[in-house]
Amino acid sequence: MDRPLLGQVSTQGCCSYSTLKAWLPILSWLPRYNWKWLQMDLLAGLTVGLTTVPQALAYAEVAGLPVQYGLYSAFIGGFIYTLLGTSKDVTLGPTAIMSLLCFSVVGGQPNRAVLLSLLCGLIQAAMALLRLGFLLDFISFPVIKGFTCAAAVTIGFGQVKNILGLKGIPQKFYLEVFYTFYKIAEARTGDVVLGVLCLTLLIILMIMKTNLGSDDSPVFSRVTRKLLWAVATMRNALVVVAASLVAYSWDISGHHVFTITGKSSTGLPPFRPPPTTDTTVNGTIVSFREILEGFGGGLAVIPFMGLLESIAIAKAFASQNDYRINANQELLAIGVTNIMGSFVSAYPVTGSFGRTAVNSQTGVCTPAGGIVTSVIVLLSLAFLMPAFYYIPKASLAAVIICAVAPMVDYHIVVKMWRIRKLDLVPFVVTLLMSFWQVQYGIIGGVAVSGALLLYNMARPQIKVSDRSVLVLELSSGLSFPAIEYLSNFIHTQALQVSPPRSVVLDCQHVSILDYTVISELKDLLRQFKLRKVQLVFSRLQPTVLEVLLAADLQGFRYTDSLDDVLQTESESLLDD
Repeated sequence: MDRPLLGQVSTQGCCSYSTLKAWLPILSWLPRYNWKWLQMDLLAGLTVGLTTVPQALAYAEVAGLPVQYGLYSAFIGGFIYTLLGTSKDVTLGPTAIMSLLCFSVVGGQPNRAVLLSLLCGLIQAAMALLRLGFLLDFISFPVIKGFTCAAAVTIGFGQVKNILGLKGIPQKFYLEVFYTFYKIAEARTGDVVLGVLCLTLLIILMIMKTNLGSDDSPVFSRVTRKLLWAVATMRNALVVVAASLVAYSWDISGHHVFTITGKSSTGLPPFRPPPTTDTTVNGTIVSFREILEGFGGGLAVIPFMGLLESIAIAKAFASQNDYRINANQELLAIGVTNIMGSFVSAYPVTGSFGRTAVNSQTGVCTPAGGIVTSVIVLLSLAFLMPAFYYIPKASLAAVIICAVAPMVDYHIVVKMWRIRKLDLVPFVVTLLMSFWQVQYGIIGGVAVSGALLLYNMARPQIKVSDRSVLVLELSSGLSFPAIEYLSNFIHTQALQVSPPRSVVLDCQHVSILDYTVISELKDLLRQFKLRKVQLVFSRLQPTVLEVLLAADLQGFRYTDSLDDVLQTESESLLDD
């Protein structure tokens, strides 16, 4: 047997290692890891961790789950993404939008939320393995903006009841609005005062962070500015801790003036398979099939929105910091995170824009910063859960409102009006339907966007030049939805007039033809022949010409140059 050449073995080994690096991006940066990177990752991970803990607690409230589920969902992503992620900045965890979507599908039922995480992860991982990331391209920008605006309003207003200390408010948005104003007289003074104070403090710190972002600020020294920036960055943790101390001091003095989070499970979550059945309050067992039926369209919407949100964030920060990401690898990282998260009682997660921004601004060097963030969340679960008993719901509501307020981008309406007014249709449809049911808003918006896209395909613009012959130039490609429209147009403009006219069809923008188009062209050529006029094809691309020649169309004529045809002064010269 011939011995393999050394070069062959080396090439095979190199290819294997390259493939392994493609699946495990950590191998591309771990061999170069150094002390400076470690320092920056520790600082960034600590900063993001102090932001993550209060946000995770708050987002669990949005999902309608006990607060510990927010922390359960916040730590697994740091470990998985370090292995599989391709962006140094992205942090995975619970977000406002995913929490709202989760609540709209599972209605605050923990077991179903955990199962939803598993199913979403399986769908996302399958999409990554099958390279189906291109499907996200069919969710247009107006749909995304309409959804995020509606989600921000829904989430933000949903927290007003906690600022006011109201109870018994329905969850549906329109009922929530009505009953919040109906019961406003029942507002608790303590919650209102604390909530307004927390909101005010958060807004001040947010403005301070924005103003401190410039290094040429003359007011403070560089060291002071860095310190104040760090304080402003950790504003959520500082406000929640301060509010908890206030609530604790009043509570031990016997004055229960605040609505507090209350008792929650302590310690780390057990590692176990997610439940595939559920039990209702009256003891009825709900089967896996019934749970799936209950998820409905949400099982399609949530994985897509999770992928869309995370990849959009990863691309934005990759562009900002001058590096590249692998979109399919990002799909895999999110999918595996949700799959593994379901084994530690997590609900679906995705990339967080706010925490990713903090990560980037703090100077993170590798995805390993996420490990530090995850360790902080785990330490909070292990040792701080009893302290979370006294966190006022008004303070968490203030954190959520400040987090989602920037998502309401009213400037986008003006921009769409100026650029293309028709884009406002899917935007408005998504916005209004999302107030009814969040997942239906996205589905409705995608359907309207798809209809507009198909309409443009079925009704291509045709530029008409009336010279010695009628010249028709297609402004876009020619596919089966458009051929009937083109055929009717040619009949109206050339064949049904008296006398009939010859036509030159300029096909420079046509790159592909299908069987339906060929069949209709064959009929058109027959109609032209019956009327003793010509249909001539001009400027055909090689692939299109090859298809037309293979179709063996009777009466088919073509020319490489449009001018060659237009040199004739009468149609009789064109007709043979």
